[in-house]
Amino acid sequence: MFFTLLDLVGTFAFALAGGTRAVEHRLDPFGVVFLAFVASTSGGIVRDLLIGAVPPIAIATWHYAAVACLAGLACTLAYRPIARLAAPVAVFDALGLGFYAVVGTRKALDAGLTPVMAALIGMLSAIGGGIGRDILTAQTPMVLRKEIYAVAALAGASVVAVGDPIGLPDAITAPIGAVLASGLRLVAMKRSWDLPLPKWVVVDDARRPEPDDRSDDAH
Repeated sequence: MFFTLLDLVGTFAFALAGGTRAVEHRLDPFGVVFLAFVASTSGGIVRDLLIGAVPPIAIATWHYAAVACLAGLACTLAYRPIARLAAPVAVFDALGLGFYAVVGTRKALDAGLTPVMAALIGMLSAIGGGIGRDILTAQTPMVLRKEIYAVAALAGASVVAVGDPIGLPDAITAPIGAVLASGLRLVAMKRSWDLPLPKWVVVDDARRPEPDDRSDDAH
């Protein structure tokens, strides 16, 4: 029950991120709800398929579709208040990231996976919805940028994965993991923390000539 609640809260947060992005792209109401559903369930569906939990819970019950529809309608009817937030899509996405990271890890552990693989499943679960949302709106997925995104999800997932074999209760590790993942992502956004680029990329950029701003008819 505890993790089901966390899963639904994460679903709502991801659905708000998807719905907000859809409104920003001027999609119709169906498009808003559809993108909210994709953003909120893609990661969970991938998670369930990988651990053999079929059919995935997101399509086996009506609750997840209802949550996505509710969030999509909220974005359509109350976009102005939502838009007042700084980077609303990224903020909602960061909240969903934390919840899905810990829920995905717990489900993977319950399926018999090792802590290392469970943490990776938790990370994939957390980033899947954002990837689907960004691809459908023709944007580079956040996980493929140099921002701290998947690393934040992996950090939160690792708390649950490490706590399980040493006997720490989920009531302690899950909230800590969720706060760590979401908090790290939000702080990284606020302070513009990025992962370091490989040295060869830095060298290549340094060698690249500056664009010539002179006009063609200049002598």
